[in-house]
Amino acid sequence: MNLFNIIDEIEKVDPEIHERLNPRRAAIKNITSFGSKVAVAALPFALGTMFKKAYGAAPASDVVSVLNFALTLEYLEAEYYNQATAANVIPAANRAYIAPITRDENAHVAFLKKVITSLNGTPVAKPNIDLSGGNGSGNGPFKAALTDFPTFLTVAQVFEDTGVRAYKGQAPSLIGNQVVLTAALSIHAVEARHAAAIRQLRYDLGQSTTTRPYIQSTTHLGNDTGDARVNGNYAGEENTVQGPVNLTDLNNSIRIATASFDEPLEKQAVLDLLVGSFIVS
Repeated sequence: MNLFNIIDEIEKVDPEIHERLNPRRAAIKNITSFGSKVAVAALPFALGTMFKKAYGAAPASDVVSVLNFALTLEYLEAEYYNQATAANVIPAANRAYIAPITRDENAHVAFLKKVITSLNGTPVAKPNIDLSGGNGSGNGPFKAALTDFPTFLTVAQVFEDTGVRAYKGQAPSLIGNQVVLTAALSIHAVEARHAAAIRQLRYDLGQSTTTRPYIQSTTHLGNDTGDARVNGNYAGEENTVQGPVNLTDLNNSIRIATASFDEPLEKQAVLDLLVGSFIVS
């Protein structure tokens, strides 16, 4: 375990980590400098104590639950890109474009597991995943995702768009825990960039004439992927009212109004979409 790598990872989402930990960080540094087996064995306990003191009381169980929910989604996304890479479904010309997304999803898994553990929680195990959407049969509606590149990109777009909405949907549960909320929002922003990148690639390759880097809905349909099988993943994106303002009253078209704002997706809605299809129940 490299303690300072963990601190460096936390620093990415909490620039004040060093101030929170000092002088505890200096104490830990002194411990590691001895290089003794006793000191190394004491590090897990010291790490947990250090973070607990740095961030106050242990987080509420619902915070860990939110993080485990996010971890489950990240498991799914990482598995999707890892399997696609192994299956060579990504053409050589596009591998360098997809590779950073694959890297990020795996990094999110590792990061969330470390954060949950540091908060005295237990990371959930990776679920059984069926990337065909067939709930374990391997014969689901998206069984071509690992053999056909256009299908792969369509499913990738849906996963990314759903992930963005899912992170936003959990934000209210994390208010009051600045560290965890900041971490979640940091990942949320990256997921949004992934979604835009996949969307732009589909458009550039001519796989969709309607998909842009942002979601453009119509009056009655949030889904702009062109695939009716994923209408549920975009339910509510057709909303044009933000707070007290109806955006169409500002001379915006439905397309512009819906593209300008993204909608959250509640946890249960996400689970209803994924469990029993991509996540084996």
